[in-house]
Amino acid sequence: MISKGLGLFAAAAAGLAADSALANRYNLQEPQSIIAHQIYDLHTLIMWIIVGIFVVVFGTMTWAIVKHRKSVGHQAEQFHENTTVEIIWTIIPFFILIGMALPATKTVIAMKDTSSPDITIKATGYQWKWGYDYLQEGISFYSNLSTPRDQIDEYGKKGAKKNEHYLIEVDNPVVVPVGKKVRIIATAADVIHAWWVPALGIKQDAIPGFVRDTWFKVDKEGTYRGQCAELCGKDHGFMPIVVEAVTPEQYAAWVAAQKTKMPAAAPDPGKQWTLDELKAQGEKVYAGNCVACHQATGMGLPGTFPALSGSKIVTGPKDEQIKTVLNGVVKGGKPTAMAAFGKQLSDADLAAVITYTRNNWSNRTGDMVTPAEVKALRK
Repeated sequence: MISKGLGLFAAAAAGLAADSALANRYNLQEPQSIIAHQIYDLHTLIMWIIVGIFVVVFGTMTWAIVKHRKSVGHQAEQFHENTTVEIIWTIIPFFILIGMALPATKTVIAMKDTSSPDITIKATGYQWKWGYDYLQEGISFYSNLSTPRDQIDEYGKKGAKKNEHYLIEVDNPVVVPVGKKVRIIATAADVIHAWWVPALGIKQDAIPGFVRDTWFKVDKEGTYRGQCAELCGKDHGFMPIVVEAVTPEQYAAWVAAQKTKMPAAAPDPGKQWTLDELKAQGEKVYAGNCVACHQATGMGLPGTFPALSGSKIVTGPKDEQIKTVLNGVVKGGKPTAMAAFGKQLSDADLAAVITYTRNNWSNRTGDMVTPAEVKALRK
């Protein structure tokens, strides 16, 4: 008898867990910040108010239709107005709206209170990746989609597999400490993007020429995923956001490790480069910014991204290729699908990646593009 009771209890518990999982699937993500909790509670409150209105209105309509139908002998009432009824259906919605507006206003005000942050991070949207600058720590890096290109290209084919976090995984996540107020300053270098992490209750448009801000404070350690929520071009679905919340001690260790990488990420602008040094640096820049479209083989994606191996632009005059990479346009000012990397990369990195493409695959120009040449052609 006891075992049977335990079995029924276990079954009931499993059923509740399944119901909870199903509810989460069709509801907002589980909130993991103060603001996210307020948004979730507001969403639940408004939903129940809507349910109540639905039950009252449609219940009354159904009752009136069933109980006052012609087949049971009721005659239609002949009237044009009822002052009492009109006052009632004006006053009741007024109080309902006030009841909804008060908690909504409280939440919106809290969302906009970015004062006294512990950490400030500038998030810049590019076509199609995010750039992050930790303003107090002096750390900067780009965050790119890390899903292998072959998974994207083969996804619709029979037998093709994808990662657990397909299209929402990055090479460099945003790392923050739990329990600290993090201010996000959002802007963009080209078109409108939006920095959106649902579990943290954040969605802020990133607009070129404008600076907008928002904030969050993560409740517990974990990885939280989001995406650009503004239609920003053909690769809009390929610029995810990943936030890793860690302990303050782990965050301090991460900051220290990132600072050791900064010199490599930002070469000395006055450095005198050799051809081999530029090619080596260019290979790293290419892997982080170009390989997804033009491929490691330099053959591109037929019909979508042009091949760089054997390209007339790459093997042609240096100035034309520099202008193309800087401004995202070809000779004559015709725009291309490529982003304007002049807004994203330093003169040294641009010189390195251009040198790499001119001396890799089937390209053997022997040319070396220097940072000074890139700087001279910037608009």
